[in-house]
Amino acid sequence: MEQILAFCRPGFEAEAGRELTDSALESGLYGFFEPARGEGIVWFSLPGPEPAEELLARLSLENLVFVRDWLVVLGRLELPVEDRVGAVISGLRQLEGGMPECARVEIRLPENNADKDLGNFARKWVAPLSKGLRGAGLLKAVEAETLARLEIFLPDFSHAVVGYSLRNNRARFVGGIPRLRLPASAPSRSALKLEEAWKVFLPPEQELDYLGGGKKAADLGAAPGGWTWQLVRQGMLVTAVDNGPMDPDLMASGQVEHVRADGYSWRPKRGIDWMVCDIVDQPRKTARLAVDWVGSGFCRFTVFNLKLPMKKRYEEWLICREIIEDGLAQAGVGFRLRARHLYHDREEITCFIERTG
Repeated sequence: MEQILAFCRPGFEAEAGRELTDSALESGLYGFFEPARGEGIVWFSLPGPEPAEELLARLSLENLVFVRDWLVVLGRLELPVEDRVGAVISGLRQLEGGMPECARVEIRLPENNADKDLGNFARKWVAPLSKGLRGAGLLKAVEAETLARLEIFLPDFSHAVVGYSLRNNRARFVGGIPRLRLPASAPSRSALKLEEAWKVFLPPEQELDYLGGGKKAADLGAAPGGWTWQLVRQGMLVTAVDNGPMDPDLMASGQVEHVRADGYSWRPKRGIDWMVCDIVDQPRKTARLAVDWVGSGFCRFTVFNLKLPMKKRYEEWLICREIIEDGLAQAGVGFRLRARHLYHDREEITCFIERTG
């Protein structure tokens, strides 16, 4: 039985599994999932004749929301204390027929791993494991010549899941987790969400096209200014819309105009480049807000959060997606929609819309 190992935020395994099942079915593949509840991983099995790589050929990770990253499972190995590198080499030789050429190995840990010893071991194990695999002819010397990366998922010291990921269909950051630092000058930790959204949704080679050049932006529900701070860092002129107070240091930048108004009702006098919104409210209300801004030409790009309910979170996303897609289609505009349950999100998901016509 072919398997995919998918990674998600711990506690959202059921949503990720249902999303995988529905998406696979839409592409003509039947599968079922087993969630490792609270661990942030989902085992997705394909009982039919199609190989697991066929799922990655038909589905793009970019189109998934709750699945942050994934890999094709080759097998499970036991790791003896004496020679863990040798055990991996031996196991891979038995599986070599189904393994694509790789030049690099990545060791993954559970997102909620609390064992510092396991984390220290994983970091130190990379070098001897890579050397041993190259010596055994299981890793190529030049990464540019390969389309896959060898993946070792290490739940504990005695077991490993061996697999591979494809260069053109995996997360930009391992596990979908970018390592971002919050500068002391940021007014709130929410600033990391917008930075992560840009790194996930914008093509790396085109970030300046989207963010540079003195663009104009509006931050709805801005106070105290975490997202406004990120916009200012990009050199944008920002209208911060909120009845609450803004960070004084941020206002001193000279790039921010504070408008005391309700974020849902305020609109600019003319179209601007960006609208961002981190208001905690009913997700369908926020979805309709985004439709109005993009469909009416108030902005070209928008990043906004949809706060999901405690129950039926996946169903709520499907409803909001339909509101956005149907609303923009009725407005007669071309658009690109992406959404992801980001690492810095909690009970919300983050969406990006680009108006394309």
